[in-house]
Amino acid sequence: MLNIRVYSDYVCPYCFLGEQVLLRAIKGMENQIAIEWMPFELRPFPTPTLLPEGEYLQQTWQNSVYPMAAQLNIPIILPKVSPQPYTHLAFEGYQFAKKQNLGTAYNHRMFTAFFQEEQDIGQVDVLVNLATEVGLNASDFRKNLENRTYKDQHQEALRHAYEEIRISAVPTFVINDVVYRGLLREQDIVRIVTEALNSGGF
Repeated sequence: MLNIRVYSDYVCPYCFLGEQVLLRAIKGMENQIAIEWMPFELRPFPTPTLLPEGEYLQQTWQNSVYPMAAQLNIPIILPKVSPQPYTHLAFEGYQFAKKQNLGTAYNHRMFTAFFQEEQDIGQVDVLVNLATEVGLNASDFRKNLENRTYKDQHQEALRHAYEEIRISAVPTFVINDVVYRGLLREQDIVRIVTEALNSGGF
């Protein structure tokens, strides 16, 4: 089984694009690949988050995100949620979802909720509704979120990303223990994965 770890943040548009490109690239090879979605907070609390109406995000989206998404044929919008949400609660929810074998579905739903539906994924009620959509028990999910059950596990995952892998930008892909920083092209992922699978050195 080939292991792929993907470090991303739910409010990073390039991470959403990267998730989609990866899933496209491994289509038909899923039974040979294990993907682990790894948390990374670009702006952890209490660092101020970005304003969608601000010049930085407006220019970044017009000059980079929208053209890239159009080229990849991935629907995406700059959410009007202002300021942008913190993602620690969403990631703590991910730890719960992962234990229920619903990590990939939950991860994807966070991205689509924010970047296609403009939902505020920093709010507990929103997260509970989204978790229910992917098959998680609403009351169990809410209880774990409100009790911060997975806070320490999430913080340990962040420490791993910051200190051990030394992630400085997302998305970052670790494929067969090789680190690839930034958004990869679909054909490059196909090549890397195919070569790894053929070599059998994992």
